[in-house]
Amino acid sequence: MMHMTFYWGKKVTLLFDFWKTDSWTSYAFTLLACLIVSIFYQYMEDRRLRFKLLSTNKTTVAPPPQDGFAANSTTTPLLYSKLLTPNAGKLSVARFAGAVLFGVNSAIGYLLMLAIMSFNGGVFVAVVVGLALGYLLFRAADEGLVVVDNPCACA
Repeated sequence: MMHMTFYWGKKVTLLFDFWKTDSWTSYAFTLLACLIVSIFYQYMEDRRLRFKLLSTNKTTVAPPPQDGFAANSTTTPLLYSKLLTPNAGKLSVARFAGAVLFGVNSAIGYLLMLAIMSFNGGVFVAVVVGLALGYLLFRAADEGLVVVDNPCACA
């Protein structure tokens, strides 16, 4: 039966029926695997953001003229930059690679979430500590980096 509250113990089924722990050794290896995958998640997120920074298109489009409806507004319509930016609709290797990186990172993130939903306290702690360590190792220096998704939104 699946636990619906946090519990502490060495017996846990993680993600698949064949991944069951029954000894402290197998439990420790499971927690180590959760820790490593969590660190890898932060590494992949760092790689994805850096790839996005390197592959962003440097061309910008002037904001649309203000009409009577939005005369006092300084915001750009929601779809304007995606529809009118040059090369926005074209598929490129960089966009495809970025989408693949996003998909892989999303899959890892969802697997980590499902692992936490085993409600085992040790798995929870291992994932959270792994995410924090991964952030410290790979992403803490990124505080100054900014990815601007809509460079056309001028004040």
